[in-house]
Amino acid sequence: MNIIELDENVSLTRDLESGTETQRESVQAIIGKVREKGDQGLKELTETYDGVQLDQLFVSEAEWQKAYEDFDERSLEALQKAIANIRSFHEKQVRQSWMTTSEDGTMLGQKVTPLDYAGVYVPGGKAAYPSTIMMNVIPAQTAGVKNIIMTSPPNKDGELTPAVLVTAAELGVTHILKAGGAQAVAALAYGTESVPRVDKITGPGNIFVALAKRAVFGQVDIDMIAGPSEIVVLADDSTRPDYAAADLLSQAEHDEMSSAVMVTTSRDIAEKTKEQVEKQLAELPRKDIAQASLDNHGAIYVADSMDEAVDAVNQLAPEHLELLVQEPHALLGKIRHAGAIFLGSFSSEPVGDYMAGPNHVLPTNGTARFSSPLSVDDFTKKSSILSYSEQAFLTDADDIAAIARMEGLEAHAKAVEIRRKGEK
Repeated sequence: MNIIELDENVSLTRDLESGTETQRESVQAIIGKVREKGDQGLKELTETYDGVQLDQLFVSEAEWQKAYEDFDERSLEALQKAIANIRSFHEKQVRQSWMTTSEDGTMLGQKVTPLDYAGVYVPGGKAAYPSTIMMNVIPAQTAGVKNIIMTSPPNKDGELTPAVLVTAAELGVTHILKAGGAQAVAALAYGTESVPRVDKITGPGNIFVALAKRAVFGQVDIDMIAGPSEIVVLADDSTRPDYAAADLLSQAEHDEMSSAVMVTTSRDIAEKTKEQVEKQLAELPRKDIAQASLDNHGAIYVADSMDEAVDAVNQLAPEHLELLVQEPHALLGKIRHAGAIFLGSFSSEPVGDYMAGPNHVLPTNGTARFSSPLSVDDFTKKSSILSYSEQAFLTDADDIAAIARMEGLEAHAKAVEIRRKGEK
């Protein structure tokens, strides 16, 4: 993990799209097979890519029951507490339909309607991500989505882990498709004999999942094209190096493409944090993954001033931003681009991942410049409502026709004038 002096020649961007042509071709072939062969195509692709022959595509009642038998009470209590916190946060995001009226009888408004079907992708195989389930399912439920189809790749035994099944059950999810990769995305987007077509697909995944979501966008909506996880720690001379190092490693251990970056005004803190990273790294079970992440996508940048450091943070527009500085609230107003902002020493990124309540599905790879975290809004659509009275129509008719003719749309103008003449 190199320490780099910030100047105008330092590039803070990285290209995650290059070299994906082969994967794109594979994704298109997989989508085509699912569209052509439906359930059978899903089973064949699951055998090809996951090494599993599935007798049934969906989790059975016996599998649900066994999951609870294999799950410990302490873990269940932690899940239930997290669910309550996350649900409470998202309930505050709910928007109501609204209507306004004018004295001339005009009524204008907006109708908020939940989506009918949502598809939630949860990475699986050897891994278990109950937090991903909570962060995707809860805002959908809070929005009022009645039909949620979850999909996750099975392990070599054709099963999903107890943590995944119990979390889904605690949330009331009843349909889990045992499939992953581009084939699962295709099934959700186009439907099969047993998989209903959804309106929106959310959830993270590998490069094949990301490319598949991009390929089906337009057929369905998607949340975002999520890249590897990122963290930026903003530090000053008050920052504890051991805290900063631990938080950098919490992202580096995700995968080899994850990015862990510190921006600091203190060379001394930079040096001590680097030492702590090396010390703590040696004790991690996933140290090889974290090491690769730090070697290829990690850095500690030293700035001449806090203003320069904040500018660098806004250029990075990170998924996760920790303000591990003496007065984090004083800097909050200067942060323009970040998916989630963590203030102070005890607001470590894992607090947001698992317990606090805000959604951890966040924009990556600089897209926090224009994107937001997953929210209840992502699972609703809005319809405009307008009702003109005769009085309001006659008042505005000539102006409407005039604007229509500015655009060369005579039929538009006549559709107004025929009513005006009929009412006079």
